[in-house]
Amino acid sequence: MSRACRRRAPHGRDAAAGPAIPGVPQGVMACAGKLVFHRRIGDGVTVRGHAGIAWPPQRTPWQCNDGVTMPLDPGAQSVLDLIRDSGRPALQTLTPEEAREVSTAAAPVLQPDPPVVAEVEDLTCPGPAGPIGLRRYRGLGTDAGVALPCLVFIHGGGWVIGSLYTYDQLCRSLANHLGACIISVDYRLAPENRFPAAVDDCAAALRFINAEAAALRIDATRIAVGGDSAGGNLSAVMALMGRDGTVPAPGFQLLLYPATDLGAAQRPSHERCIEGYPLTTATMCWFIDHYIPDAAARIDWRASPLRAASLAGTAPAFVMTCGYDPLRDEGIAYAERLDAEGVPVTHLHVATQMHAYLTMGRLVPTSDITLRQAAAALRAHWGLA
Repeated sequence: MSRACRRRAPHGRDAAAGPAIPGVPQGVMACAGKLVFHRRIGDGVTVRGHAGIAWPPQRTPWQCNDGVTMPLDPGAQSVLDLIRDSGRPALQTLTPEEAREVSTAAAPVLQPDPPVVAEVEDLTCPGPAGPIGLRRYRGLGTDAGVALPCLVFIHGGGWVIGSLYTYDQLCRSLANHLGACIISVDYRLAPENRFPAAVDDCAAALRFINAEAAALRIDATRIAVGGDSAGGNLSAVMALMGRDGTVPAPGFQLLLYPATDLGAAQRPSHERCIEGYPLTTATMCWFIDHYIPDAAARIDWRASPLRAASLAGTAPAFVMTCGYDPLRDEGIAYAERLDAEGVPVTHLHVATQMHAYLTMGRLVPTSDITLRQAAAALRAHWGLA
């Protein structure tokens, strides 16, 4: 069955993974002359390192493989209860404008108070259809006169919702965890601006940030791309474009529960979250229908990076997937393909969590733990203590 989308349905540090998360056990195992670091950061968490070794071994209850059901995290369950009790309609029953209003109203309810950072500045850069909004953050404790490494952050929201505002708290937290710069991109949204408008805007922003690195006080040799969900999709596309020379090549790609195959045949994870979750298969179809209504165009690698002829030569990656997520299987497939094609990749699978939990930190404490883990991977790549 194809997915037709017709609106149905550690303190201390280590060489491989950077600073450890306080209170989190860590360890090391040897494999074929390489050191593979692992951490258990909670029940249901698996970290797969650059050598392609999973810890704990497969077939343990921590893995959220087909046929093994991990219980949903209590914090995530509290979000589902809140959504149910509030009577909030499913996004796919709303217009894009209504869905944006719901997303904006939910942000202060689900997210912690935005943390203080050293600097925040709103900017614009030239884009193919006019100025593109950017928001630049410098992490707390950074030196104002130092050119910092930079993560170009591309927000999620199914290419239809999401904004600089709804991702302000997450970007502030990441900037502080990284001790670096974040530049968030306010790309054009569908359906007013369909595929490939978002791709074009992100490419224009990446070119601008590289060209203006000195003025932005960032280190042009240490620029990464990253984002969640649709933003993970667009970040993977930027990494492919960078490899091919279409945009300046980012040095790292941070992909958080990314969408990687919009033309996918039905996968087991599409059948798992069918009702009551922030993202269901029906909701994903609604997003895709608005972003790229032409089904034939959905196999374009700029929409479905998993369908690119080769992933070899793209930037080293951190890929995070979670168990209660229609995008679980395509995210895992992307991490596995990166590894098979020689790209250094760390894959973190959080089996007890659901899609979008990174923007629910007021109720889901695991959100900040995951952000710290992602930041640790990127800091290690940048060579930061």
